[in-house]
Amino acid sequence: RILTAFTLAVCLSSPGKAQQQCTNGFDLDRASGQCLDIDECRTIPEACRGDMVCVNQNGGYLCVPRTNPVYRSPYLNPYSNIYPPPPAPGPVPNYPTVTRPLICRFGYQLDENNQCADVDECASDSHQCNPTQICINTEGGYTCSCTEGYWLLEGQCLDIDECRYGYCQQLCANVPGSYSCTCNPGFTLNDDGRSCQDVNECTSENPCTQTCVNTYGSFLCRCEPGYELEADGVNCSDMDECSFSEFLCQHECVNAPGSYYCICPSGYNLLDDSRSCQDINECENRNFTCTPQQTCFNIPGEYKCLDPVRCEEPYIQINENRCMCPAENAGCRDQPFTILYRVMDMVSGRTVPSDIFQMQATTRYPGAYYIFQIKSGNEGREFYMRQTGPISATLVMTRPVKGPRTIQLDLEMITVNTVINFRGSSVIRLRIYVSQYSF
Repeated sequence: RILTAFTLAVCLSSPGKAQQQCTNGFDLDRASGQCLDIDECRTIPEACRGDMVCVNQNGGYLCVPRTNPVYRSPYLNPYSNIYPPPPAPGPVPNYPTVTRPLICRFGYQLDENNQCADVDECASDSHQCNPTQICINTEGGYTCSCTEGYWLLEGQCLDIDECRYGYCQQLCANVPGSYSCTCNPGFTLNDDGRSCQDVNECTSENPCTQTCVNTYGSFLCRCEPGYELEADGVNCSDMDECSFSEFLCQHECVNAPGSYYCICPSGYNLLDDSRSCQDINECENRNFTCTPQQTCFNIPGEYKCLDPVRCEEPYIQINENRCMCPAENAGCRDQPFTILYRVMDMVSGRTVPSDIFQMQATTRYPGAYYIFQIKSGNEGREFYMRQTGPISATLVMTRPVKGPRTIQLDLEMITVNTVINFRGSSVIRLRIYVSQYSF
């Protein structure tokens, strides 16, 4: 008789590898993780041919003759009409029972409950990770990996330069296995450790002495009107507006903290524009100290008390401001026939040339002509007479006159009559009060 046995050698993976498999003749039960025997007699069509009968074995199968009494195939029908009936019942032989030993797949081992349990290669130091790697146990195996901040390259754990990949929003410092983010001045690091947020310095510390304006990453200081920012960019100092221009005030500019104001000299009032000065007419306001015999004469910024006109010999007084020298008086032969007293005022620094006074004859005689000239008082040559017509002339100021000053000019009009061979003159004694100021 022929006994054919089909058994295959057990082939296991080499230790230390995470991939496991069952030996031939066994199949992995994924629910239990155990290797179970494959019944080839059921799964292989015509596993045995001819008169051979298939008998399953643990990890393989046998082909035995049908008449072999030792092996009984569970698939053989004992009552088949092909074969003779079995012999008469007799004593049942005591054959040894074939048991299937429990085999765990690689990465597992039997525990005290005879169950396949995972082997922790990392704890048992049976892994093959190099010293730069860390061992991570898995079900039925293990993996080699790197700690955070490192990456695996050709079996080695190399530091990851997080700064190169823009992990930080602003400033980044790489360290082995990690990185550190910081922010530029004016920013603070957020809780995520990577992004930066603008610091509002105006609310946190208010570094400005007056007005603070927050900007992205910094701040600006502003000053109130009338102040200017100092070189440090923080403090404000008073701006001296009066030093910027001499035209802010008509008279005098007074600087004040954050501002300025104008003042006028005595004898003037400040107008509503807060810069111009207007003369106070003390004579109209009767705010003067002249005697009843005197006449109050207003000039810019002050007033004068004028005494009554008194004519000197040989002149006699015709009215309050005119004196006449009689022709029958021998002392009047070389003197002006009349002297007329006039008073005028003028501001200091008046622009030139400027017409300031006009003079003309009151009557015109046939055959007469008139000559006008400055007889006295023009030593500084600030004035001259310009004849504007046959009987008139104008006093012109040619140089600026600064006050306060009093100028007295004798303006002479000479009358020449060739018909009756007459020559005479009249004088206007003009007193000019020049004020101290130009307004």
